[in-house]
This record gives sequence, structure tokens and C-alpha cells, in this order.
Amino acid sequence: MSTPVRVSLSTSSVYPGSTASAFEAAARIGYDGVEVMVGTDEVSADIEAVSRLAEFHGVRVVSVHAPTLLLTQRVWGTEPWGKLHRAADMAHAVGCDTIVVHPPFRWQREYATDFVQGIADLETEHGLVYAVENMYPWRTGRREFQAYAPDWDPVGQDYAHVTVDLSHSGTARQDPVQMVRDLGDRLAHIHIADSLGSAKDEHMIPGRGSQPCAEFLAEVTRTGYTGEVVVEINTRKALDTRTREDALIEALDFTRRHLEV
Repeated sequence: MSTPVRVSLSTSSVYPGSTASAFEAAARIGYDGVEVMVGTDEVSADIEAVSRLAEFHGVRVVSVHAPTLLLTQRVWGTEPWGKLHRAADMAHAVGCDTIVVHPPFRWQREYATDFVQGIADLETEHGLVYAVENMYPWRTGRREFQAYAPDWDPVGQDYAHVTVDLSHSGTARQDPVQMVRDLGDRLAHIHIADSLGSAKDEHMIPGRGSQPCAEFLAEVTRTGYTGEVVVEINTRKALDTRTREDALIEALDFTRRHLEV
């Protein structure tokens, strides 16, 4: 049985493969779309190049992940708000309406101070959804470091739209099913993956870890969710292209199966 919820592929799922290879894989395997993780691959940060890839492969871009990760601090400049405006330029150019953004790091004090209101202002200015993603405390042994401000958990913050990532909820030791219930219609975007709950952000194939991925997707279906579900898994240790593709197929099959009504 088909599902009305689209399942798309994050370009980060083919890393260290290229953005171009992610579009090609998504088209060949049968994903409904692509989320562009803007990063150190120059193509991912080139609005015209991304538009051409989408057109060539006949795969729509469903969301843009702004370069707000620790490793992408210099992509599209170093000014955080400038990155989020540039993400809007890409979203408009490729015809999508969702931008995924991480909360600020605590050392980005000025950026963090007005972040909640700033996100609301961006949504009004650009007419787009800025879905703030759940993160997690950084843990070393028994110690925890709060790396994000105003908080790593967006559920309790006054964001109109939130992204739930199941690898991140696993690292944070949160219940993602309860997050769906707590967020209600503020749940705007999903990154499906799995985790064993370690301090590492694992991004395993859904169904291979300890997260309640099947129950989460069933709850999402029950609520009538109409946003995007994006597979964001780690395939860095894949021995070859075929092994990586098998992982992408398994993740897609699992997600579609558990989204069925």
C-alpha cells in the first residue's frame, strides 16, 4: 500500500560520496526527493549547480539543510544569519519550502541571544519554514557539556516549526514518540535514522538500533503528518558503492513500510 508521506534522501547519506552521486542514487533507487546538506562539497553550496542536478535527474529538492554544523562554519561565510538568508535563496531557486537549521553553539553568544525571535522573523521575511532540529548534550564518560543555546532540545522553545532527528534523540536519550505528541502540529520535518544511544551521533539504518523507529513512524502516520521524511544515515564505512546502495534501499524500504496506513 502506498503512503501519502514522501520519503526523501539526505545528500549526507552518501558521504564521502558527492552531492551529484546522491541525486543519482535517489533517482535510481526511487526516493521521492532529496534534502541538500550544504557542506564542504562545493556543488552542495552552488545554487545553480543544485538546480541543474534536480532538473537532470528529475528529482525534486524537498529541503535545504543550512551549513550550521561544526564542520561547515565557513561555508557561505562565517556570519550565521547570512547563511540562513542564503539558504532561503537556494530554497526559492529549487522550489522547496523547508530549511533545516541547528540551534546555535553556546559560544555564538550574539547569534544565540536573539535566535528564537530571529527564526520567526526569517520565516515571515522569506515565507519559508525554518525547522529547528533537535540536538543533544555532548557527553564524555559521565560528564555532559551543554554545547547549544538557547537549548539543544527545541520542544520547550517557542519555535513554530521543528525537525525531529531520531539519531539525535537516541544520543540525547529522549523518547521520539513522545516528542511527536508534545510537538503536535509544530512537527514540520523528520530525519529518520537509528541509534544505540551512545554518545556518538550514529545515524544507523532505521531498524538496526534501539530507537523505536517503527513506533515513531506509526505515530507520525496516526497524527496525519504531511511533512517530509528524510533518510539521513551514515554510510561512511560502506566497502563499495553497492554496499552503500543496499543500505539506502534498506532504509527506504523500512521507512515506507512503517509509514503505510
